[in-house]
Formats: sequence, C-alpha cells, structure tokens
Amino acid sequence: MMLGCLATVAGLGAIAQPASAQAAYGSYVGAGATFGINDGPQGNGRQIGGVLAVRYKLLELPLSLRAQALIGSGTAVVPTISYDVPINWQTDAYLGVGAAFASGDTPSPVGDKTSFALQPGVDYVVPNSNTVLFGNAIIAFDAYRNGGGTAVSVQGGVGLRF
Repeated sequence: MMLGCLATVAGLGAIAQPASAQAAYGSYVGAGATFGINDGPQGNGRQIGGVLAVRYKLLELPLSLRAQALIGSGTAVVPTISYDVPINWQTDAYLGVGAAFASGDTPSPVGDKTSFALQPGVDYVVPNSNTVLFGNAIIAFDAYRNGGGTAVSVQGGVGLRF
C-alpha cells in the first residue's frame, strides 16, 4: 500500500510542470514626465517635458510594440520593439530597439534628427487594478544635426491597461 502511494506521488511529480512568471500582461496607454539630460555642444542642456506612452503586448511572446511621444523644447516620437523579461507576476524589465524621430529645429529630449535608439525600462502593474507604473530611458545615437552626439532622456509615468 505504502509503495503504491509513493509510486503515485512520484508519477505526479514527473508530469507536473514548474510554475514560471510571465511578463506583466496587458497593453496600456499612459502619460508622465520626461527629462532630457543632454549637456555639451550638441545638446540643449537639461530639459523637462511630458511623455505619452503606448505599449501593445504581443500575447504568448515576450515581445511588445511600444511608442512614446516626448514633448519638451522640441518633440520626438520613439517607436520600439522590446524584449520583455519577467521579474515577478507584476513586474517586467525590457530592452527596446527602434528609432527616435525628432521634428523641428529645436532639439527634443532625444535630439533634433532621426536616430537609432535603445530603450531599457521597467513596467509594474499595481496589484488588483488596471494601473501600470512605467519608467525607462531612451538613448539616441548620432542624435544631433550639428555634430552627432548621443542624447539621453529618462521617462516615468502612469498608464491604464486595456
């Protein structure tokens, strides 16, 4: 009898799948603040502005499509595709790759010309709600018309999952 119980438990243990965290589910739209931290000959100094953010989570893949509009002295739109890494059930870290499209003659928080961009960040879903807290940086390479240079901005805000 005891041997039969042990065999049953061992058999169940052999077919059980380990639990694993998945990237925070849900797409969201959000708003917050952006801080351009660009000093030097190409940068226009530090700049504070607003950010509008959208994340579209591709289900069953650890990928998201993201876009941010940065509004400071100038404006820029930064679309990226990100690889999402779950930290726990509410939090995921990500690294996005895309481009920064700046408009106008006044530099935005990420420069004044179209450039390659990296976007590391974190999304946190507030438990038992549709609220997301997000934070990220955008690093735009060769971001200025007069002399290239790298532009860096840091964003944070609150989103609503859909």
